[in-house]
Amino acid sequence: MTQTRTPGHSVHPLFVERWSPRAFTGEPLANETLFGFFEAARWAPSAYNSQPWRFLYAKNDSEHWPQFVGLLSEFNRAWAQNASALVILLSKTHFVPPGKTEAIPATTHAFDAGAAWANLALQASLDGWSTHAVGGYDKDKAREVLGIPADYALEAAIVIGKRGDKTLLPPNLQEREQPSPRRPLAELVAEGGFAFA
Repeated sequence: MTQTRTPGHSVHPLFVERWSPRAFTGEPLANETLFGFFEAARWAPSAYNSQPWRFLYAKNDSEHWPQFVGLLSEFNRAWAQNASALVILLSKTHFVPPGKTEAIPATTHAFDAGAAWANLALQASLDGWSTHAVGGYDKDKAREVLGIPADYALEAAIVIGKRGDKTLLPPNLQEREQPSPRRPLAELVAEGGFAFA
């Protein structure tokens, strides 16, 4: 699996081996397992320990599944409907700082929610499950049908399941069903100031 992913420095294999497939088996996901993923997300760092992330979910075998899958774009719905769970990641855009009584804008709410998503994805991978975060869903419809208040931002939809064989996908997606490479660190890291193309 890691043939197209060779780290330039020593890192735990988990970081290189985790990737975002689209082929899923639809295997049932136990609440205990799913909530283990949420528990990992709960321990992510956040500014002022404000913990702005919130998770709304539906499992494939629940009455809520058609509603959640219906939020996805047609492209994402075509493959994600075979997953085990779908999660909508939100972030609270305001918070009350310690020692204060009035809420202020949480300028890092999206950044902090991203940290929670990374924890969730890595815990899922450790437990033998796969995740795929997507932005292709109807945020306005999700806000309406899921009752999401205005002071919460919709960050991503997260598809969770057991990885299936790529032949479960349409031909145009089968060739893309592999780990993607990463840019070299030289294109991502600069000492002392901005030095990127």
